[in-house]
Amino acid sequence: MSPREEQHRQDERPPGEHEVGGLAFRDEVRGGEREEEPPAPPSRQQRRITWQKATFLPFVLLVALLATWLWFRGARLDSIAHQAVDDGKVWMALRQHIYLTAASTFFVLIIAIPLGIALTRAKLRKATPVAVGVANLGQAVPALGLLVLLVIWLGVGAKAAIIGMIIYAVLPVLANTIAGLQAIDPTLTEAARGVGMSPMGVLTKVELPLAVPLILAGVRNALVLNVGTATLATFGGGGGLGDLISAGIVTQRMPVLILGSVLTVALALLVDWLASLAELLLRPRGLEGTT
Repeated sequence: MSPREEQHRQDERPPGEHEVGGLAFRDEVRGGEREEEPPAPPSRQQRRITWQKATFLPFVLLVALLATWLWFRGARLDSIAHQAVDDGKVWMALRQHIYLTAASTFFVLIIAIPLGIALTRAKLRKATPVAVGVANLGQAVPALGLLVLLVIWLGVGAKAAIIGMIIYAVLPVLANTIAGLQAIDPTLTEAARGVGMSPMGVLTKVELPLAVPLILAGVRNALVLNVGTATLATFGGGGGLGDLISAGIVTQRMPVLILGSVLTVALALLVDWLASLAELLLRPRGLEGTT
């Protein structure tokens, strides 16, 4: 056999087999050991937001709003109904509703999250049950009754409505902030202190990133609560989509009532969808795949 043919036969042999004196031998694996396989190529990182998640709900809302608009255009409206919706009153009510929701949620965040962090520190930990109990009172009192009391105290306007919405929505964010920070494994914070991190460094680099999913879930609940509670602002002169709903009930004009109701529901679903996207984007990648 020529050297070239011999080299060709050796190239065709399976891995682990070799020839000695014209006889083929195969290496045996002993002790249950297996040949090391080459490392698998790194898998492509999955997208946090799929196209279904990003497009399904907006498409449904768009179809629902378009159908409502077409129905409303074909409905027979008398002068009383026109008075409730003409001259940009629908757009103005929607803007007021968004303003009430955004302003109240902003103040909820700057109050509830720092307070939740402070109540998980050693000096204020004993005050946690008292603070959570006080926050529970905000949701124990009926929202309309609370709004009336604030109107009596502060007068008619958006100020009373915003303060009432803040009191009503503080609990989810406060409770979730406390729960998220208390659920962290103490060994992680001890290890962070052991490598020389300051208390602020432990909070910002270890505790808050681990508590982000629960905190964002509380913010999401607060947003949806505020969208619904803002409809009651009309009874305190705060405006919003509650004006359309109230006008439709008082005047018994169903098109006006349905328009205000559909816009409120659509806004609540849209806010919840946006909050769910923010929850996915702001979640630390190290926590993906965990519950």
